[in-house]
Amino acid sequence: MASAPDTTSIPGYTIFREGDYDSVAAAAMLPKGTTPHPLDQLSIKEIPQTAKIIREYASPKTIKFNCLTLREPAKAEYQAFRAGKIPAPDRRAFSIVIERETSEVAEVVVNLTTGKVESWKKTKDVMPTLTLEDLDIMERISRKDSRVIRACKDLGITDMSKVFIDAWAIGIDERWGFEHRLQQGLAYYRSSEFDNQYAHPLDFTIVADTEKEEVLSVDIRLVNGERTAVPLQEHNYLPQYIGDKYNHDRLKPIDITQPQGVSFKVRGNELSWANFKMHIGFNYREGIVISDVRTHDMYEDRERTLFNRISVVEMVVPYGAPEKPHHKKHAFDVGEYGTGLMTNSLKLGCDCKGAIHYMDGVMSTANGEAAVIKNAICIHEEDNGLLYKHTDYRDGTVISARDRKLIVSQIITAANYEYGFYHTFTLDGTYKLEMKLTGMLNTYCLHPTEEAAPFGTQVAPQITAHNHQHIFSLRIDPEIDGPNNSVVQNDAVSAEAAVGSPENPYGNAFYSKKTLLRTSLEGAADYCYETNRTWDIINPNRINKVAKKPVGYKIVNNNCPPLLAKPGSTVYNRAAFARKPLWVTPYKDYELFPAGDYVCQSTGEENHPHNSTILDWAKRNENIENTDIVCYLQFGLTHFPRTEDFPVMPAEPVSIMLRASNFHEKNPGLWVPPSAICVDTQSKEAFPSSCCAANAPTGPSRL
Repeated sequence: MASAPDTTSIPGYTIFREGDYDSVAAAAMLPKGTTPHPLDQLSIKEIPQTAKIIREYASPKTIKFNCLTLREPAKAEYQAFRAGKIPAPDRRAFSIVIERETSEVAEVVVNLTTGKVESWKKTKDVMPTLTLEDLDIMERISRKDSRVIRACKDLGITDMSKVFIDAWAIGIDERWGFEHRLQQGLAYYRSSEFDNQYAHPLDFTIVADTEKEEVLSVDIRLVNGERTAVPLQEHNYLPQYIGDKYNHDRLKPIDITQPQGVSFKVRGNELSWANFKMHIGFNYREGIVISDVRTHDMYEDRERTLFNRISVVEMVVPYGAPEKPHHKKHAFDVGEYGTGLMTNSLKLGCDCKGAIHYMDGVMSTANGEAAVIKNAICIHEEDNGLLYKHTDYRDGTVISARDRKLIVSQIITAANYEYGFYHTFTLDGTYKLEMKLTGMLNTYCLHPTEEAAPFGTQVAPQITAHNHQHIFSLRIDPEIDGPNNSVVQNDAVSAEAAVGSPENPYGNAFYSKKTLLRTSLEGAADYCYETNRTWDIINPNRINKVAKKPVGYKIVNNNCPPLLAKPGSTVYNRAAFARKPLWVTPYKDYELFPAGDYVCQSTGEENHPHNSTILDWAKRNENIENTDIVCYLQFGLTHFPRTEDFPVMPAEPVSIMLRASNFHEKNPGLWVPPSAICVDTQSKEAFPSSCCAANAPTGPSRL
């Protein structure tokens, strides 16, 4: 009999020991005995199998697993499989391992079909992701460290169980290089078990060695030679603190029901909805990965490809306070911690509402055990307002159709912040990624002689929250109606011809100026608000027979703040991807992460032998015209904190969108039944003011 799953190792995870997987079918995300799709994440059975193969290969050295995840097939191999030309590719796993004796890092590829290690490549001067197990070390060792205890005692804190340490990757610290795998700790105090610690920030930070589990430094900030007292005023937000301030009478329940069931279908990890088909994957670093996105064209009656792969591959949160210790704060939440690893287990009615289909996320522990995040992915539909509508003012006829959206979502907790990722598809063929930012501000204590401005906002007495940015990188691997694509830049401009000229007699002419991006250096493009700049991903080999233009999808991104860190600064070097809202490069297998495969303690050094970045890829200046390309789209916001963001932030949305642009012959939503057809009873034969499509009259009155 299988033992009960161990849930004690990592909060929010269910850990499966060898044999446990036989007792839980859902965690494998496939019915028992089903062959996995080549893009399915590793199952709870495959992870310990892979770990065993790697351990035996490494023996007598002992190792810990920094990650253990699917090695996706090379694109050509997968496309041959999709076309039915070859059977399923060999199943492979990828792992980053750390040798316990030496702390050396190696990349390992395992062929699970043959049961053999195919490659073992050592790396140098790089540091892998800080996992939840790594980050847990900081608080544990800090509470016992004599220097931390003394720093707290000098502030009047003697109970170390009330001291809490948020562990972060370290942006920069000149005192150490790659001889230590570093993390930093930001210190807070809680006066009671469920107190809001971000109301009580402490005036010191900690630097620790992750592998040695050793505190290296306790850095106390002095202002005019003095410590800064702990802000003790409480600012709590949990129900037990709000009490009778809640007013339940003002809000009546909203119930979302679909009595006939949902309109999407899920088979394993393959999803179909409306005219869309796609595969939903998940991994420790990117979280949700949407692959093989296709659409059925009602006019041409054929399936057309849209996107090979969609994922959020990086983000950076640079803070704008220049004084120490805040210069070390610029979090890369994807590369430094892993979006998948930080994913919440979603709850119906709290995180998702309606008729929900959940998918689990399967991770690995440092020991190579499978760790499952239950309900990591939420799939559901929502009403999306009008799809189209027209009222004929002459006779009062009205036609209106309702849009809806399919949402594939996850929510992560990155220390103080929560981020909601909402991958959204709508009936007009649009793809949209919306991010919702909530959670807690990163706070710091104010000395009586200090003011929060200009680099922060005082959100409560003695508490500042610093200015910062959130810049996300969405990777789109397009296949717009075929494998070879190009990118065209669109600028709305006035006609060059002068007012009164034969070409522009009244001076009102304007048009969309088209600029083809031909090389990867040209593909490093800036945004221009003055021209409402957009970009089209086109297939120059497929011409829309009506518009006489190449079929395409338009990138609409007007939420792209410039990186405000100055050129030459640490974060400017490390986050080169955030300098541009668009990068276009030729596709290369396993070239994914624009800030490098190894972001922790990275310097942004160009031409690093083990850690190339988007800057290196662009400087190759290769052809991006009518070829297999990849687009990196940066979007986000600059956050000047408000008092309304404290003690817990209302969710703030920011988004980017790709819309069909001459991809279809007509409105692709015309297949959707109209919601109502109405006629003014004073002018025409009366029809019911609201009727379903099945009962609506036919003939010209419907047009």
